[in-house]
Amino acid sequence: MDTRLNLFGNPLAAKFLRHINSAGKVVTDSTLPAATQELVKIRASQINGCGFCTDMHTKDAAHAGETSTRLNLIAAWREAKVFTDAERAALELTEQGTRIADAAGGVTDEAWANAAKHYDEDQLAALVSLIALINAYNRVNVIVQQPAGGYQPGQFG
Repeated sequence: MDTRLNLFGNPLAAKFLRHINSAGKVVTDSTLPAATQELVKIRASQINGCGFCTDMHTKDAAHAGETSTRLNLIAAWREAKVFTDAERAALELTEQGTRIADAAGGVTDEAWANAAKHYDEDQLAALVSLIALINAYNRVNVIVQQPAGGYQPGQFG
């Protein structure tokens, strides 16, 4: 598969990506646990069918020490015993926040309240921002058909 648009070679696309990468740095530097951040990015990318982001974030998570068992069970997190209650709350919020069009009411009060039991206000802000951000990255990559499989951990700095 060939990409439809070279996001890194086009000046406008590259400028846009620099700006959303800056937004991502705010989340990365937050107190939201790094492992949770990767789980959220992977789950949203799976839902959106973004091979590029799924490849990137599973490799980054493994490089950071995430186990293959947990990585292999992200899509089936509800049935898996390997995630904490806080991670499960983040994954539920991720799914509902990613599948907004599938739910007439958007994110449920129950999913929000459950996340709020595990995360403070700054962490919730980071979580919401991360869900929005990874969905933006997914959409860009899916639209241009960014190929997956060649990412190396740390490739983008």
